[in-house]
Amino acid sequence: MAIDDTSPDPDGESESAPALSDTECEALHEVELGLEWVQRAQGSLLEFHHATGHGMDHLYRAEELLRATGHDDLADAIRTELLPQGVVDEDRWSYDVLENFQGGLLAETRSLERRVRRELADGERHVRERRQEREWKRRADES
Repeated sequence: MAIDDTSPDPDGESESAPALSDTECEALHEVELGLEWVQRAQGSLLEFHHATGHGMDHLYRAEELLRATGHDDLADAIRTELLPQGVVDEDRWSYDVLENFQGGLLAETRSLERRVRRELADGERHVRERRQEREWKRRADES
């Protein structure tokens, strides 16, 4: 899925800001922040997926070592009880959780964020931050 991160002014140097009310600007900002937090959640799920995989790799190695030292009952417990088990509902693995999140909530949030930006701000990103930047620069020039 392609991500539409385009804006009319990719360098952010435009002085012509979209004509948004303060409330519309705040709503757009909240949608952008919502997307950023959902993206952070994806990062946490990636970390969870990788950590789970590393843990399973160590258990796999432990199975081999236990079997090599004659502890077949312990090795069998790892092989039959832990390694084939998923992380959710005993059947879904961490990559399933990650893929469902990416294809569901993350994709839908990205799509909504693009729609809100297009409809409210002609695709402009970070409208609130640009307003704040202009205001702070204006105040500095007045000093």
